[in-house]
Amino acid sequence: MVMSVFLYGLALFLILNLIAGLVRVLRGPTDADRMLAAQLFGTTGVGILLVLAEAQGLAALRDVALVFALLAALATVAFVRARRGPGSSEGEAGG
Repeated sequence: MVMSVFLYGLALFLILNLIAGLVRVLRGPTDADRMLAAQLFGTTGVGILLVLAEAQGLAALRDVALVFALLAALATVAFVRARRGPGSSEGEAGG
C-alpha cells in the first residue's frame, strides 16, 4: 500500500515536470530549446509509463514505454537531420 502511494506520487511529480516543460516549448526562444523540451516529454513519458507499470502490475505499459523511447530517439535524429540542411550528408568532406 505504501509503495503504490509512493509510485503514484512519483508519477504525479513527473506529470508536473511535463507541465513545466510545456512552458519551455511554448516560450522557446530557439528551435533547439523546443526540441530539448520535446525530448523531456519523451523521457518523462517513458518514466511515467514505467512507474505506472510497476504500480499497477501491467507489463503492457512497459512495452508502450519502449515504443515511446524509440520514437523519441527517431524524433531527435529527424530534428538534427532537418537542422543540417537538405544538401548535407555524413559522407561529404567539409571545405
